[in-house]
Amino acid sequence: MNLLPRTLKAKLIAGLLVLLALSCAAVGVATSVAMENFLIGRLDQQLAVYGVQFPASLEHDEDTRGQPRGTFGARLLDGRLTHAAVVSQERAVPLKLSHSEEVTLAALPVDGPPRTVTLSGLGDYRVQAALGQDGDVLITGLSLHGVEETLERLQLFELVMFAGALAAAGLAGVVWVRLALQPLQRIATTARKVSELPLASGEVVLAERVPDTDPRTETGQVGAAFNRMLGHVESALGRRHAVEQRLRVFAADAGHELRTPLAAIRGHAELALRGDAPMPQEVRHALSRIDAESGRMSELVDELLLLARLDQGRPLAREEVDLTRLAIEAAGDARATAPGHHWRLELPEDPVTVTGDPLRLHQVVANLLSNARIHTPDGTTVTVAVRRLPGEAEVIVKDDGPGIPADLQEEIFERFSRADPGRSRASGGAGLGLAIVRAVMAAHGGSVDVRSRPGLTEFRLRLPA
Repeated sequence: MNLLPRTLKAKLIAGLLVLLALSCAAVGVATSVAMENFLIGRLDQQLAVYGVQFPASLEHDEDTRGQPRGTFGARLLDGRLTHAAVVSQERAVPLKLSHSEEVTLAALPVDGPPRTVTLSGLGDYRVQAALGQDGDVLITGLSLHGVEETLERLQLFELVMFAGALAAAGLAGVVWVRLALQPLQRIATTARKVSELPLASGEVVLAERVPDTDPRTETGQVGAAFNRMLGHVESALGRRHAVEQRLRVFAADAGHELRTPLAAIRGHAELALRGDAPMPQEVRHALSRIDAESGRMSELVDELLLLARLDQGRPLAREEVDLTRLAIEAAGDARATAPGHHWRLELPEDPVTVTGDPLRLHQVVANLLSNARIHTPDGTTVTVAVRRLPGEAEVIVKDDGPGIPADLQEEIFERFSRADPGRSRASGGAGLGLAIVRAVMAAHGGSVDVRSRPGLTEFRLRLPA
């Protein structure tokens, strides 16, 4: 588990506390070393004052007058320890030292600087050796217990003080960093609000702006740049919406203008085909093609006009629609059109009804079945299922065909979107079928989604029940 701080606030506070902790540690080590050197220096001065009075008396009367408790004394002759004692309650208590301790004492430089040694049962001592009158070596020592105790108290005091300082600095740092990062928080809040806006389509107004744009601060510069970016995005979205509106108006106007001449062309073609006058086979075939293509173009115009009406928000019919019967009729039409496919129905026992436009809802299911018929080979099983869910009704159209490529699944509901742009127009529509499905479902307050992989393509329609 990663315990490192993730947010900028946590990183700043952690860095502040680490730097403060390192500073406190450096101050603590420096004061401890300085205090230790000072106390040991004072102890060395006391050693010089006491001299060799106590160790010199060990051979005769053991004079302990003026000696502090714990004073150590030893006498060596020819490198051998003859006497060793420590002052306790104003009297000398003899000591028995180990061989290693005798060797350590014998190695002390005569009239040299004081040194620190460890004596068993006594602890650490500061000792100094001096030459006696009889050619012996006299050693005087003072305990470091007081020094060590003072250093321990100092370190404990520093630990408590530094811990308190770190805690106070942490709390103050949280407040300070929070105040310092408020401009960044405002930028993040603005970005989050913008990200929640529906930017994919329609008219978009980006009213959100970062309030703090002081150019003297780094966050102000970021806020100003972010505001400029929002302005550019708003302008680009506005231009995109204007283009979309012009295209939709053009499609609607073109549909209206084409409707009458297409009807005339189709009528004249049908009239010529019904005539009794003999005509060459080539002319009859050409008239048949004119009639078929004008009919196909009329369907395309009707689809464009339907999308234009839905874009304008024109209300659809509102009546009770039996989705179960609708699925049966649409599947029956598809079975008659493509007998090479296997058509299945999965229907509940009771009818599932919704309120809507029966003609448009039938068109939605028919478009999905038409897509399944066109884009799957013979022998494919296509299933239409109707279900009742809590508060809504669901219609599912699925097949076990080759599936839809993953990179096209987000685009198939766009207008004029085709799975194979290079295929012949005779093998597919103009790419408006699924766009009509989404638009009709949106007009009914419902939704449509798709999931597809090789062997399964499933469209789910959901309508408020």
